[in-house]
This record gives sequence, structure tokens and C-alpha cells, in this order.
Amino acid sequence: MARAQRSDVVAMILAGGEGKRLYPLTRDRAKPAVPFGGRYRIIDFVLSNFVNSGIFKISVLTQYKSGSLMQHLARGWQLAPQMGHYVAPVPATMNVGRQWFRGSADAVFQNLDVVANERPAYVCVFSADHIYQMDVGQMLEFHSERRADATVAAIPVPAAQTEQFGIVDVDDERRVTAFREKRAPASDASGTVPASMGLYVFTTDVLVRAIVEDSERTDSTHDFGNDILPRLVETSRVFAYDFSTNEIPNMNEQQRGYWRDVGTIDAYWQTSEDLISITPILNLYNPAWPMISAFYPNPPAKFVFSDPDHNRVGLATNSMVSEGCIISGGHVDRSILGPRVRVNSFSMVSESILFDGVEVGRHARIKRAIVDKGVLIPPGTTIGYDDTEDRRRFTVSEGGVVVIPKDMVL
Repeated sequence: MARAQRSDVVAMILAGGEGKRLYPLTRDRAKPAVPFGGRYRIIDFVLSNFVNSGIFKISVLTQYKSGSLMQHLARGWQLAPQMGHYVAPVPATMNVGRQWFRGSADAVFQNLDVVANERPAYVCVFSADHIYQMDVGQMLEFHSERRADATVAAIPVPAAQTEQFGIVDVDDERRVTAFREKRAPASDASGTVPASMGLYVFTTDVLVRAIVEDSERTDSTHDFGNDILPRLVETSRVFAYDFSTNEIPNMNEQQRGYWRDVGTIDAYWQTSEDLISITPILNLYNPAWPMISAFYPNPPAKFVFSDPDHNRVGLATNSMVSEGCIISGGHVDRSILGPRVRVNSFSMVSESILFDGVEVGRHARIKRAIVDKGVLIPPGTTIGYDDTEDRRRFTVSEGGVVVIPKDMVL
């Protein structure tokens, strides 16, 4: 259930990312609109976190191939406008000139009218690209208690991986003394260092002043990690909030600090696999912290045929099966099926993710694959068993995950 309402906070969700490393899943959609966990989209995680935290004034800044994302928001994220609650898509409308967003800070700058209309005490600027569960109110309390101008959510990462993250140096009071964006690690790097999660809380006047000043600089990339925060560290009170201290109701210790950047095919596939363990590190079944998404009028999933003598049994093991699926005499194992997937007789699907409307023909075998929407797998097709053949026909990740793009004809 939601926490106490925070009427002095607005959220700005950065959802315009192109997501090149997730291609071809991002060929036809923005990264936040990529399906995840069967019936959800990546953006549902950050939006659910805000709503469950009692924050109901949310603007979603879009840009790249936003049609699918806008449609999802319209179908699944209508709050209570009569109470001033909203999830509002804000497309790139060139409010300050004939230019697209030049960076994450410029995206907020070009939409400062959204902030001005609400006159909040605090502004949350969060990325829409990550998988995690978080009570945002606890980060806001930390920000207020420290009398911070800006607060960065941080999580420990191996020191040898600093080129993948913005690293924050902190003192004993967790005040940020330096902000280093994606730099090569030292040759003797060991242990862990706190890394920025791309989640920021600002006192409103500090944010406005910083991004207005940044907009006039010719030496800026107009990015929060590269420009805004490093300069604020020198002039203002910037703190790092330890995400591992964040708690949601019914959370167990295994789930503490779980946060994943699903920016690559392999990271997306592995994070999806995290969902189907017996005790998942990321729990979508917690009624005290519900995952919210669009609703579609699909019937319940159905499993048909039970003829073990002829190996024709509709069966799913260690898997998530969405509504509208029909497992018709095939076997699904360690996989995630989106809505309206059909798996026909004598076929085998393992360690795979099938998006909406995929159909698997008879005697097909699929392993370690991601199959995008609307793909028909012909009878007898084999995917994921012959690396050379797979690379000839499909996109294959560094980790060997085969990706079949939306509506591909096989």
C-alpha cells in the first residue's frame, strides 16, 4: 500500500534514452518501453516506486521512438487528476529553441515550466532505465535531514568496474567530495566504491539555478553526471544516499540493495532470470509493494494435453507465464512468457524470454533466446543450439543470448 502522500515533491522521469546496447529490442521502441517480467515494461518499476512512496505528481520526459511508451502510459498510468495526481508524458517540444534534448540536464531545463507550475520544495530526477524497488520517501528524508542541496542515490560496485558508472567519493558523513563519471579504474583497483544510480533529489531552487546556468555554457554536455553534479560538489551541499539502507514492506535481506542496469542484452537476460528463482532476489509478488502496469483483457493462462506416453504434456517449470498464454503440449522451463504466447506440442522452450504474441511451432527447440513480439517460430526450428548458425541469422550477444527482433519472418 502507498506511503503517506508527499505533496511537496514532483518527479521528473528521464525516459528518452535510445538504448543502443539493447538493440534490436530498442529498434522500434525507447528503452523504458522494453517489456520486462512478462507483462510489465521497464518504466513500470520507477513509476511503481513513486506511487507506492506516495508521490503522485510525475512527469515522464520522452524523446526517442516514444510511441510505444506513450501508448503504455495512456493505458496503464491514469491516476486521480481530480486530486492533482498524474503521470504525464512530456514529449520533446522544443520549448526553448529548435533543438532536441542535448543531455539529461537539458531535458529538465527545457521543461522547467512543469516544475514552475507545481512550485515544489523538492524535485526528484530519476532515470527510467533500471530494475529495482525503492521507497523514495526514505531518500527524501535523508536529503532533508542533511539539509542537502542535492542527493545522489549510490550503491557499492567493484572498483574494477568504474568505467561503467559515475563514482562518488564521500566523507564520513556521506557528503560527496568528488563525482567522477565513468573513468577507467586504477591498475590496482580492489574492493568496492559507491556508484551513482542515476537517481537524484534536488532542493528546487538549487536545481533551477544549476541547470539554467548550465544551459548557457558552451563547454557543457548538459548532463547531470558529467556537468551538473561535479560543479555542485564544489559549491553546494551534495550527499550520497546509501541505497542498501532502503527498505520496503515485507522485504527480506536477500532483496536488500537489489538494483540492475539492464543496458545490455546479457544484463537484461540475466536480470530476467533473477525473477524465476524459487526465492527471487526481486520479488514481484509482494502485495505491500505492488507492481503497477497496463491492464489488457486477456483470459487466464491455459495448459493442455497430458499424454506422457507420447511426450505431449503442456507443462511449465520454474517459469513465469502471463495471462492469455496457451501451453499446448509443449514444455517451458526457466523461461518468461509474455501475454498471449502459444507453445505447441512437442516443442521445448528453456532459459528464454518470449514477448507478447509469440507462437512456437511443433517440435521447435529454443534455448537462451529473447523473442520479440509477434514472431512465429516455424515447426521444427532450432534456436540457441548452434552458435554459428544463430549468428548467421540473428543478433547474438557476447554471452551467447540469441535475439529475434519484433515481427521477424523466419
